[in-house]
Amino acid sequence: MPRRRRRATGRTAVNEAARLADRLQAAGYTKRDIARIIDRDPSLVSQFYTKNKGAAFVPALREVLTAVEAGGITDLPGLRAIATRHITRRTTASGARARVRGKAVLITPTGTGTGRVGAQAIASGSARLRPLIAEAARRGLRLAFTVRLARTGYLHPSGSRTDSPGIRRDVIQRADHTEERSYGSARTGGLDAANFARRVDTAGGDVTAAVQQWLTETGRIQPDARILHLEVRTWQPPASR
Repeated sequence: MPRRRRRATGRTAVNEAARLADRLQAAGYTKRDIARIIDRDPSLVSQFYTKNKGAAFVPALREVLTAVEAGGITDLPGLRAIATRHITRRTTASGARARVRGKAVLITPTGTGTGRVGAQAIASGSARLRPLIAEAARRGLRLAFTVRLARTGYLHPSGSRTDSPGIRRDVIQRADHTEERSYGSARTGGLDAANFARRVDTAGGDVTAAVQQWLTETGRIQPDARILHLEVRTWQPPASR
């Protein structure tokens, strides 16, 4: 009789990063939480399982898991601080630090740049906007941003000059009871990118938290309002052109 071929059963063996992520999820953390802890996009955590990635984050995940299980540390900023100390950049064959793959920071010679993120990226801290803000700060640029959230999240009525003085752009009202509003413009001078970059650094790299804190501190939104869309724009101030 011809020999039957054995069919593969079960899924591919889970790597160490995925096993550690499983244990963190069993402790109550989501993949998005884990992504925030290691300061990466949630898609990378999913690739621990689908593409065998994550080896570089194993030491950090082990330390985080120890902090959760033995140290009683549960807050995300505290766990992120622990992880950061144990994440090292990959090296090339020559020993040099490898470049991080990702989208380029697109800022033109005149300082014009734009970055947008949606709900998934916002939930993990809008990390892809951080290089744009950092580069704008390095160049001494100005910036503005547009946010969308539920109408009830704003403290001022639509079109209020107190909310966003000098912005002529109409408030965009959507059928799902959300609104888009812009803060800062070239006409009014915009916001200092360096100051905003410091806010992001203080928030542990969480751009969403930095924007929300600014909007709350300046009396524009409810403290518990949830940002659904975020866009950052940069330009060079006239005096430095």
